Amino acid sequence: MSDRTGIFAGDDPFQIVRAWLREAEASEPNDPNAVALATVDASGMPNTRMVLLKDVEDDAFVFYTNYKGVKAQEIEGSGTAAFVMHWKSLRRQVRVRGHVTREDGEKADAYFASRSLKSRLGAWASRQSEPLASRGALMAKVAKVTAEQGTNPKRPDFWGGFRITPIEIEFWADGAFRLHDRFRWSRSEKNKPWEIQRLSP
Repeated sequence: MSDRTGIFAGDDPFQIVRAWLREAEASEPNDPNAVALATVDASGMPNTRMVLLKDVEDDAFVFYTNYKGVKAQEIEGSGTAAFVMHWKSLRRQVRVRGHVTREDGEKADAYFASRSLKSRLGAWASRQSEPLASRGALMAKVAKVTAEQGTNPKRPDFWGGFRITPIEIEFWADGAFRLHDRFRWSRSEKNKPWEIQRLSP
């Protein structure tokens, strides 16, 4: 596409995302890898929350969570998810929609091991999304888990990653007078070629 130049140039959308993310790491004050993750429940009611994107693979995006929480249950019910990553400092955003599979193998083990000890113990202690009597009750559970798991807890089987393989990626950059630049990359399924369209702002 002749006018897809500058920050939009390239033949691989994942490389463009990585480049934008690198720029955001230098300019965003907090969590440049934060995304607003959208899911739907069994009735079709939408849900959204912030999570941290932990990996941009060659063909997918990966984040980690508790498999017993609401977001995980909704993802596993539909097999799909979407997210938007917005950087105020760059005045850009990336929107992604796709199919989701678990990442609960060696990569999940390695990422869990890389987290701080307190974060690993917290993952063991939290029954994510379930009602909680008090913060004191949570801290008591952390203390119990610390005594049980010690200083090198393994990844619990109820905690791991999700890999979003996109069928659509949209790149957006702010334009003067709200005449923004938007390019949508879409494909019918994984391993199919991407189609790229400029969209009206």
